[in-house]
Amino acid sequence: MRYVRLGKTDLEVSAIAFGTWAFGGDWGSFDAAESKGAIRHALDLGVTFFDTAQGYGFGVSERLLADALWDGARRDDVILATKGGLRMDGQTLLRDASARWLRQGAESSLRNLRTDYIDLYQVHWPDPRTPPEETARVLEDLVQEGKVRHVGVSNYDTRQMDELARYGRVETLQPPYHMFRRDIEAQLLPYTAEHDIGVLVYGPLAHGLLSGRMTAETKFPADDWRSHSSDFTGKAFRQNLHVIERLKKYAAGHGITLPELAVAWTISHPAVHVAIVGARRASQLDGTLPAAEVSLSPQDRGEIARILSESVPVIGPSPEGM
Repeated sequence: MRYVRLGKTDLEVSAIAFGTWAFGGDWGSFDAAESKGAIRHALDLGVTFFDTAQGYGFGVSERLLADALWDGARRDDVILATKGGLRMDGQTLLRDASARWLRQGAESSLRNLRTDYIDLYQVHWPDPRTPPEETARVLEDLVQEGKVRHVGVSNYDTRQMDELARYGRVETLQPPYHMFRRDIEAQLLPYTAEHDIGVLVYGPLAHGLLSGRMTAETKFPADDWRSHSSDFTGKAFRQNLHVIERLKKYAAGHGITLPELAVAWTISHPAVHVAIVGARRASQLDGTLPAAEVSLSPQDRGEIARILSESVPVIGPSPEGM
């Protein structure tokens, strides 16, 4: 495993983080014992950085992560990142970065994770209804109280980061980034590089598309968000499967698997520090974690870009679409 400093923070983290979105109920059912085994396997393979969120099942993912970690790891052995700023209103998932809800969320996460502090607390989605100064103020209060060490955001654009930074700290960004979604290269990554903002990207396998296991006949359970996503049906899906076959051949020519190529590609961008990968079973990590040691040159990225010129963007979900 390779380790990096996460932007302007003092956090030294593994270049690949373990993500727990798959345990929040949006990806279908899973076996809790197997999932805990995957987390412990990640620890054994050198992963020190673990990312979760209050909104991943509203406690389910955080508690499962704590159960797995504290079965053997010490608190100082790991870097814990979680996110707040989403809440349920009946059956509707809402963005809420108000002072009241962020504080309540942070306190809930501390209890669920069974820890006295959170290394990185992130606002999960921008909330257009809450003034940025209110959001920044409560985040700074949490830092001053010792409950949070560092503050970041997820799914923000440059304007939203600028607005929040006027009133407080923005130390990291968690955006979606994978071969089928490269929009952050235009403005976001130059901005984060200029401001020394740590970047931990999610979805490096394009929500499973870059696992290489999907076919035109692939079906998803009804409780898996992909079952009703246009990214995984119809002509666009079939076109991307064609691109996947070309990427498989490119990976094989370099002696690696497609998932390794996909993850290595994200962290080969000089402005990206960490890729977040998930796993429901320990064996799935054996196909992604070796990517931390794979080097891709600018020439490699150029050749991959030519293959991807035939692809259709895969956008992924938002809270309103879950």
